[in-house]
Amino acid sequence: MSKFGGRGYGMCILFVIIGAILGGILGEVLKNVPSLAGVMPFLVTTSPVFDMAPVTINLYVVKLTVGLAFMPNLMSMLGIILAIVLYSRY
Repeated sequence: MSKFGGRGYGMCILFVIIGAILGGILGEVLKNVPSLAGVMPFLVTTSPVFDMAPVTINLYVVKLTVGLAFMPNLMSMLGIILAIVLYSRY
């Protein structure tokens, strides 16, 4: 079992999450570029993979609402692939 701070599973998961976020942000930024107007709709269209409806727990003092959705687009998938390549190389 490896540590979170080293080259273990924790750092790999961190790279993948950051790659997905940066890929999604890059897709949203490039969506409005006129020269990429023909390609970008295919790259930024999200597809729901996992969608859990919000669950509310009322404890009469605190009310908790928890939900989870995973809806990636192609740009975030490319960000994940790039993050894995960078992780394995460096």
